[in-house]
Amino acid sequence: MLIEDYGLVGDLRAAALVSRNGSVDWLCLPRFDSPSCFSALLGDERHGRWLVAPADEVLTTTRRYRPDTLILDTEFETADGAVRVTDFMPPRGEGPPRFMRIVEGLRGRVPMRLELALRPDYGSITPWTELVPDGVMATAGADAFRLSTPRSLAVDNGTATAEFDAIEGARERFTLTWHPAHRETPPVEDADSALARTETWWRDWTSRGRYEGAYRAEVMRSLIVLKAMTYETTGALVAAPTTSLPEDIGGVRNWDYRYCWLRDSVLALQALIAAEYVDEAMAFRDFLLHTATGDPSKLQIMYAIAGERRLTEFELPDLPGYEGSRPVRVGNAASEQFQLDVYGEVLNVAYLGVQLRGRIELRLWPRWRNAIEYVETIWREPDDGIWESRGPRRHYTYSKVMAWVVFDRAVRLAEEFDLESPLERWRLTRDEIHQEICERGYDPERQTFTQYYGSSELDASVLNIPLVGFLPGSDERVTGTIDAIVRELGRDGFVSRYSTSATDDGLTGDEGQFLACSFWLVSALAANGRTPEARVLFERLLGLANDLGLLAEEYDVRRQRQVGNFPQAFSHLTLVLAAQAITNEEARAGT
Repeated sequence: MLIEDYGLVGDLRAAALVSRNGSVDWLCLPRFDSPSCFSALLGDERHGRWLVAPADEVLTTTRRYRPDTLILDTEFETADGAVRVTDFMPPRGEGPPRFMRIVEGLRGRVPMRLELALRPDYGSITPWTELVPDGVMATAGADAFRLSTPRSLAVDNGTATAEFDAIEGARERFTLTWHPAHRETPPVEDADSALARTETWWRDWTSRGRYEGAYRAEVMRSLIVLKAMTYETTGALVAAPTTSLPEDIGGVRNWDYRYCWLRDSVLALQALIAAEYVDEAMAFRDFLLHTATGDPSKLQIMYAIAGERRLTEFELPDLPGYEGSRPVRVGNAASEQFQLDVYGEVLNVAYLGVQLRGRIELRLWPRWRNAIEYVETIWREPDDGIWESRGPRRHYTYSKVMAWVVFDRAVRLAEEFDLESPLERWRLTRDEIHQEICERGYDPERQTFTQYYGSSELDASVLNIPLVGFLPGSDERVTGTIDAIVRELGRDGFVSRYSTSATDDGLTGDEGQFLACSFWLVSALAANGRTPEARVLFERLLGLANDLGLLAEEYDVRRQRQVGNFPQAFSHLTLVLAAQAITNEEARAGT
C-alpha cells in the first residue's frame, strides 16, 4: 500500500491511518505517541489491523472527506452493488477514545467481511480476546478494548471476524473503545448520534476560519489536518501521527515524528493567525511558554505532547518496517541535539504572540529576556543544524540567521514597549551577526548563501532569509540564492533539503524532495516578486497531494510517490504560508 493510499482520522488526541482498501493499519491510543494497537502500516496484518471491506473483488473505490470535516467516506463498487464505509473518531471531551465505522448499503447486496486484529505495544502482543454480549473484549497489560456491534462475531487466536451483507438502505455500526484495563468499560455512545455530533463539531470549527486568500479550499483542508494533529489538552502540534515511514524506501532514514518540534511553533502561529484561529494560536504559544522558558541551556528542539522531555530513542526489531525499511524507531535522539535556531523560534513566537494581542504580558518578559541573554553567550558556537544531522557540528548559516532573529525581535519588543533591557548591546549583537553571515555565509562568486560558513554546499533552509526579514525579498543576494538552490538542489522542479552525497549527515542512503522546502521556495519566489513562477510551483506541489489533500514529508521524484511520515505538519504549515505569501504579493503588486 502506498503512503498516499491512506487517509487520516482523529479526535484531537490520537489519530489513525485508514487505507483505501478499508483497513485501519495504524492507531495509537490513548495519545498520539502511545504504543500502537494497529501496526500493519509497518509490517502486515499479523501486526494488527481493523478491516471492514467487501468480501469479493472491488471494481472501483472512491473516497472523500465530508465537507469541512475529518469524517472519511469510502465507497466500494463491486459486481453485486455499492457500499459506503464511514470512518470517524468523535471529539473525546471527558470520555474515552473511540473509533467508529458505519457501513451503509447504497445499491444491491454486497457481501462484507470484518477482521479485527488488535495487537498492542507495536504489534508485539496478542491480547486475550473473548466474546461478550455486544461484541468482543480484548485485554493486554494496561490496555483494554471493546468492539461493540449487534453483529455476530467469531474469535480465533486473538482475532475477531464477521461476515455480513450490506443491503441497500441498511446500516451496520461498529464502535471500538479503548480504556485502562483496571477500569470498567464505559457506556457506548450511539454511532449515529456520535456522527452527527462529530460533523457539527468540525463544521463549527471550520466556520470560524477567516482565510479568504488564494487557494482557499487547499488551505482550509490543511488547517483541518493541522487541527487534527493538535493535542487539545496542551495545544501541542505533532509533526506527524506516525513513526518510521521512510524518507528512502528500504533505507535507514526512519524517524519517530509523534512529538512537538519548537521549529513548527512559529509556522503554526503564522498559519493559524492567517485564518484568524486566535485561540489555537495562543494555546500553542502557551505550550511553548510552559516547555521552553525554564533554564535556557536545557532548551530542547522537541518535546512530547504534554511537555515531557525524555524522548529516548530505541528500535523495534520485531517490526519489519514499511516496505522493509528498517529500523523502526520509537523516541527521537535528535531531542538531545544542540540546534541554535530553536532560540530564534522561541523569540519569534513571543513576538508574534505580542503582535496578535497588541500588548505584552509584562510577567513574561523576564522569561524571554533570560533566553535572549543566554543566546548572547552561545551564538558563536557551531551546532547540529536544522536538519538534525548526525554528522559533525558546523556554523550553519540558517542557525546564525535565527540567532539574528533572536536579537532582532528582542530589539523590536524592547523598543515598542519600552522594556527594561540592554538595548544598545542587543542592537550591536544583532548587527554583528548580520555582518558575519553576509561575510562568511555568502559565496559572492556563485552569488548564493551556503549551507555553513566556508562551505560550497547549499541548503534550502536559507530560503527563509527573506521570510524572516533578514534581507528584503528583492535583494540581489536573495535572487542569487533562489536561483542557485533551484539549479543545484532541484529535481524536476522540487527542492531537496541539501545534497546527501555532498553533506556528511552521518547516514547512508538518499532521500526524497522535502516538500516544506519546495513551499519555502514558493514563498521566497513571491517575496522576490516572481509570483507567476510561485503559482506554477505551488500548483505542481498541490498535484502531489493524495485524493484527500494529504501530504507526506517528502516526494520521491524517481519513484514518483510520497515518502516520509504522513501526514506531515511541516508540509501543510508551509503550504498555508506559501498560499498567504502569494496572496500578499499579488495584493501588494495590485494583480
